[in-house]
Amino acid sequence: MIREPLIFEISAEGKKAFSLPGLDVPSKKEILRNIPARYEIEGFPQVSEVEIIRHFTRLSQTNHCVDIGFYPLGSCTMKYSPKINEKVASYPEFVSAHPFAPQDTIQGNLEILKRTEELLAEITGMDAFTLQPSAGAQGELLGMMLIRAYHEEKGNPRKIVLIPDSAHGTNPSSAHICGYQVREIKSNERGTVDVNSLSQGMTEEVASLMITNPNTLGVFEDDIKKIAQIVHSKGGFVYMDGANMNALTGICRPGDMDVDIIHLNLHKTFSTPHGGGGPGSGPVGVKERLEPFLPIPVIERKGSQFFLGFNRPKSVGRVRSFFGNFLVIVKALAYILSLGFEGVKEISEISVLNSNYIRKSLEKDYYLKYKTSTLHECVFSDKFQKEYGIYNIDIAKRLIDFGLHPPTMSFPLIVRGALMIEPTETESKKELDLFIEAMKQIAKEAKENPEMLKSAPHNSYVRRLDETSAARNPVLRWNNLQSKEKKGS
Repeated sequence: MIREPLIFEISAEGKKAFSLPGLDVPSKKEILRNIPARYEIEGFPQVSEVEIIRHFTRLSQTNHCVDIGFYPLGSCTMKYSPKINEKVASYPEFVSAHPFAPQDTIQGNLEILKRTEELLAEITGMDAFTLQPSAGAQGELLGMMLIRAYHEEKGNPRKIVLIPDSAHGTNPSSAHICGYQVREIKSNERGTVDVNSLSQGMTEEVASLMITNPNTLGVFEDDIKKIAQIVHSKGGFVYMDGANMNALTGICRPGDMDVDIIHLNLHKTFSTPHGGGGPGSGPVGVKERLEPFLPIPVIERKGSQFFLGFNRPKSVGRVRSFFGNFLVIVKALAYILSLGFEGVKEISEISVLNSNYIRKSLEKDYYLKYKTSTLHECVFSDKFQKEYGIYNIDIAKRLIDFGLHPPTMSFPLIVRGALMIEPTETESKKELDLFIEAMKQIAKEAKENPEMLKSAPHNSYVRRLDETSAARNPVLRWNNLQSKEKKGS
């Protein structure tokens, strides 16, 4: 593969991106000649327009993305996003709507928000939703805020939040930010919540249990009703991290499992693009007793009119300016409506089928710590390959040579050397077979030619990096790199 040079290496003195005729009026430099000002940036690259365009176009083509190929990041749900969603969200009425526009001029936008809330409530079995949170982690935080507000009104905010060791990694942070101590609940041999440990840990000091279902092993918590009963018996709430709803949509509803509060990830389950910091959306759904505490404003309806309601004395207040990432919500609604009830159900059916196809195909080549049936994702480990000195990072790097994005690595923490794979419903059998064949080939290479894996990737734009040195000696500026090269370091 040809290495694309840095833009500084293309640079040559005197090159310009454009050239204009001479001025017939005084230049800015002449007008401001007595004012200290900087007109040039030292060391700034000098390149032509065609060089700029070709340089950044070539760089863009080195990136892997879901439009190019399979993106099997477990827990992240990186599915293909239909282009019709982008088309709908690009309508001028959506793009140009001002957040301070009078409510009678944005009735269509308010209706979209309200309809999305109602559909999410129907899908999850909740009584009410807010669309304000702009990410799953912010949804978690709001969930803890709502729970704390409820307990405070009762005269005791409580002190503890219980979190299983199979939960998502952001859960403890969300609880801590709201002033709670976190206590871990261990998993049993099946990879699900140990009900006896939960019973022992559940006291009247516990505000909530934060549970991910299916959990990060892809295992459904089939004791969820019993778990909810234990938590409710001491006056606590069951908070469900809904990041894995890709396994449940149209099949079962968390509200029917006695879950009190849930956040969803529209940028996962409902197909809006994510990664690189956003944009995201983390709506929160609640049962009736928590509804008075939802953030303001809420969207209310009188007849055919929609308006923003602020008269909410128990509300925790705003958690986001306006309604989060509005266009993400538009895309999610387009996705749900284009699928219909049967299509929403098929999301889960095909996700689970695809995941189990991968699991069954690779179970002889990679170690499965938990033998329990899984849903939308499966978690292998590098235990078999360690015998030959190969670790999960070597497997991941070698996958790049096959033009495949690696799965999530080293998470969940309860599986050492984890390789967490989630194919989603958008991948065809042909694409899954390519991934399976590559993984089988890598397992074979680990036995026969481990050095091949230790030096991978071989065909990528960037070869294997010395990650330890990079972390200890970061080079953040071009002139620092030049000075290091001059010193021979």
